[in-house]
Amino acid sequence: MSHVIDPVDAGDSPRTDVEPFGGPGGYDDLVMCDALTLSGLIKSREVSCVDVMTAYLDHIERHNGSVNAIVALRGRDELLAEARERDHQLADGHYLGWMHGFPHAVKDLSAAKGLPFTSGSPIFADRIADADDLFVARIKAAGAIVIGKTNTPEFGLGSQTYNPVWGTTATPYDTSRTAGGSSGGAAAALALRMVPVADGSDYMGSLRNPPAFNNVVGFRPSWGRIPEAGFIAQGAVVGPMGRSVADVAQLLSTMAGPDAGAPLGIGEDPEVFTRNLERDFRGTRIAWVGDWDGYLATEPGVLELCESSFDAFRNIGCHVEAALPDYKPEDIWQLFLRWRWWAQLGLVDLYDAPQTREQMKPEFVWEMEHGIALSALDVTKAAAARNDWQAALTKMFETYDYILAPSAQVFPFDKSTHWPTEIAGRPMDTYHRWMETVAPWTMTSLPVAAMPVGFDGRGLSMGIQIIGRHGADRAVLQLAHAYEQKTKWTQRVLPPALLSN
Repeated sequence: MSHVIDPVDAGDSPRTDVEPFGGPGGYDDLVMCDALTLSGLIKSREVSCVDVMTAYLDHIERHNGSVNAIVALRGRDELLAEARERDHQLADGHYLGWMHGFPHAVKDLSAAKGLPFTSGSPIFADRIADADDLFVARIKAAGAIVIGKTNTPEFGLGSQTYNPVWGTTATPYDTSRTAGGSSGGAAAALALRMVPVADGSDYMGSLRNPPAFNNVVGFRPSWGRIPEAGFIAQGAVVGPMGRSVADVAQLLSTMAGPDAGAPLGIGEDPEVFTRNLERDFRGTRIAWVGDWDGYLATEPGVLELCESSFDAFRNIGCHVEAALPDYKPEDIWQLFLRWRWWAQLGLVDLYDAPQTREQMKPEFVWEMEHGIALSALDVTKAAAARNDWQAALTKMFETYDYILAPSAQVFPFDKSTHWPTEIAGRPMDTYHRWMETVAPWTMTSLPVAAMPVGFDGRGLSMGIQIIGRHGADRAVLQLAHAYEQKTKWTQRVLPPALLSN
């Protein structure tokens, strides 16, 4: 069971006398720093980049084996040499940015030059990236040293991180259970303090479900906030994760910003995310959609934990009430299915070739076969339905400032289970139906913060989604920050491994 440092009631002020670093687990003080504190220590040269890299590599060696979060880890000598170079740069007055000397692991659905880029698939088991994805290049430009990758499900399909290349990733709060996905490796690495911050990606909750299962913070930005190539606002986005909202906002400022190759990108200066997040929320109206009046199957205890967060929101001046958009949730699900099938067709060549098709997991084959069967009329109708759903939400935001929803419908389950086939006795008819709580917000490309709400009697964590208007990413982060100051779950409850060495 996880260790509760200070079991205060939601809405009370957590203790401030808890030691911020170090502890009985024998871990190095540096790995317990939040990212912004660590950044300040490096910039002021109170600690060296070599010290930081050594602390993190020792910590990874001690703990990664229990969760299998970081994969394709580079050699220690090579990484320490890069850390020494960062120290030399500082000595010469060449400070790269707030991530100067940070160890960083890139999710294995994204490309980091010179590192494996497997997407968790045996088809690409030997692929090495020949260039950085844009956001990875930006993270490097801010001074980070890429140490390896974080594990993900095969092609990111499903919120259970397992694949035949790297194996299965567990949550450090119960290593017999899944870390979620597809950013499961990133979330577990954050929870165990093996990286200061992390990148992830999200189509169907991959920046929301893993934070719920690992007691960390995730943020799905508005579509276009972090540049995406092309002229179609698909469901997938990349985004930041961390152990505090301030850290997440700072990483977003690095990943975000316009780019000439992203014609639909948001042009706002990402510097806005480096500003103070404090704000007065008195009079703010929040809608709670819950299980959509019984439509969504939820494991017992999920809704109760999520609803326990309401006191914290009310204590900062918000009014929370149950309310639903004027749109049938089953119609949103059908829209989501068709849009996602269409999105997967970018990899249809792998399906068409028998030698690669036989290496695909069944869920990928299922997505492909449904996608191939779509007609142009099906896609046209799905686009019209998406517009209607957007209109319904726009109407709802005339009354409410934010929407709350559970981040997941189940608690972390056995990591040997591919996916839950039923919830509370209700059968799940697809491999991802048990994740439906995240789908509505994907289809409107709204910004969503994934925040912890606490633990059940087994020590398993859960989270809540804070959803805002399109483009209101900073406003969502501000509410998440205010909520965090009243709860501080990530700081209050540490994984058992950090207290039992």
